[in-house]
Formats: sequence, C-alpha cells, structure tokens
Amino acid sequence: MRSRTWMPILGIMVVLLAACAVSVTAQQAANPGVLRIATTTSLYDTGLLDNLEDMYENVSGVDVQITAQGTGQALDTARRGDVDLVLVHSPGLEQEFIDQGYGINPHCFAYNNFLIVGPDSDPAKIKNMTPEEAFKTIAIAGMNDTPGVAFVSRGDNSGTHNREQQIWKAAGYNYTTDIQDSGDWYVETGSGMGETLTIANQKEAYTLSDIGTYLAFKSQLNLVQLVTEGGELMNRYSAIAVNPEKNPNVNIDEANRFIDWITSNETKEFIGNFGVAEFGQPLFVPLYPPECSQPPFNCTTCSSGEVNATA
Repeated sequence: MRSRTWMPILGIMVVLLAACAVSVTAQQAANPGVLRIATTTSLYDTGLLDNLEDMYENVSGVDVQITAQGTGQALDTARRGDVDLVLVHSPGLEQEFIDQGYGINPHCFAYNNFLIVGPDSDPAKIKNMTPEEAFKTIAIAGMNDTPGVAFVSRGDNSGTHNREQQIWKAAGYNYTTDIQDSGDWYVETGSGMGETLTIANQKEAYTLSDIGTYLAFKSQLNLVQLVTEGGELMNRYSAIAVNPEKNPNVNIDEANRFIDWITSNETKEFIGNFGVAEFGQPLFVPLYPPECSQPPFNCTTCSSGEVNATA
C-alpha cells in the first residue's frame, strides 16, 4: 500500500522537476545579450548583412548571430523558435507566417528588383520581353530541346523560388505538373542565390536573380541582364519578430529594438548608399512612408518606432 501511495507523488515530483528544467532552458535561450536572425541569402550574399551586423553590434553591444537561408527555410527556423527575428522577401510566405501567429511587428525596410539573366547569345531570344513572355518562351524552347536553352532554379522554397513559381503561373503553367521534372532543360540547385548564379553561369543557362546578388557576383559571371522590367519583378524585404507567445525563448525585446533600428532614417540612408561606390548604383532601395504602404509594396509599415502586434 505504501509503495502505491508514494509512486504518484514521485511521478508528480518528476513532472515538476522536468517543468523547472524546461523553464530554466527557455530562460537561458532568451539571452538578452544575443540576437539571432535568420536572413534570406540575397541580403547575405551581397555583403549588406555583414555591414549591418557590425553596425548593430557597435550601437547595441549585443552579439548578433546570423543564419542565411532561403525565405521558406528561415521562416521554418523561426517557427521552431531557433531565431528571434527574420529578414525575408516573400510577401505570401510572410503573411502565412503572421496569420499562423508566429510573426509579429512586421516592417518593410527596402526593395530591389528581380532580373532574368542569361548568356549573351540569348538562345531563346527573350531580351526585353515581359517576365511572363520570357518564361513561356524559355519553356517552349527547353521542352523542344532547342540547343543551348536551359533554366536554373533555386528550387529551395526561397523568396526568389516563390517569385519564380508566380511567374510560371502568370505565364500559364502549373509549376509542379508542367515545369518540374519536365526535362533536362530545367535544373533545380536547392541552393542560395550566389551558388545558383554560379551554376547557371557554368551551364550558360537562364535564371531569376535579385539585382543585388547579381551585381555582387557580376565580375565572376558571363551572364547578362535580359529582362529587367515588369510588375512581377518587384522584390520587397521585411523584418518580422518571432512571437514570444508561440516561442517563449525568443529575445523579443532585442528583436523589436533591431526592427526599430533597421527602419530608422540613419540605417536606411546606409542601405540606400550600399553598393553605389562599387557598382555605380545601390543594391537596395530603402522604403519610406507613405510609399511603402501603397501598391506595389503594400507594407503594414516601414516607419521606425511603430510596433505592430499583428499584421
């Protein structure tokens, strides 16, 4: 009888000790001296994030830890509570992340454009087409085994890969059934933008790139800009904090301070000048109100000092 009386009590003690251990672990994970950021590879590959990391560490005194991933992977990392905020560029995936309750305090801070780049010989003859016309022309040529026609995709659920899928849809294709596995002409790298550009260059193939990463890698490439205009090519970047109600271990205070900092006029001025000396043009264009809240950007806000609990 005595053993039966003590067993439930011991079980309760074990549960309480485990709960305490979890609580301590969560408190340790929310280190006020560390800010964990998951960022899209385009911000990282251009070198902008290295500069912003150094700048923020100098003004805040915190240790900024960067993980560069495609947008889809970055948002999944945030869902697990492994980072405190994300810097991403896929409005549809961002809204899903916010609607699920994982993301709060979204702020846009900059934009640039996507490009379709390819070999100077342009075997599919897409130069100056609309993005949709160019994709359709490449697909027809590729599926008909036109010599020299190939397309290299990120294939990684990144913001760039999602924009590529949107362009395929606008061109009249079902991406999964019509494009993927449709032949040797279509290659998926599963890699970041810099590596995808490198592979496209090796294959003398077309690819979709943000202009920032393309310019940063241009000296290593033979690929040229072929399609540069079209509504589908606008590329918006946002900072979103991870909701502590979903993941109590996140450093929400520092995440909000970083968002306030990256949307400040001083930081935006730096972003707007980044790349000008080396490339003759900025790699990113800062966003300001009221422009940022209007089409085609449609941001919740881009102003420093405005905290949004929800989208």
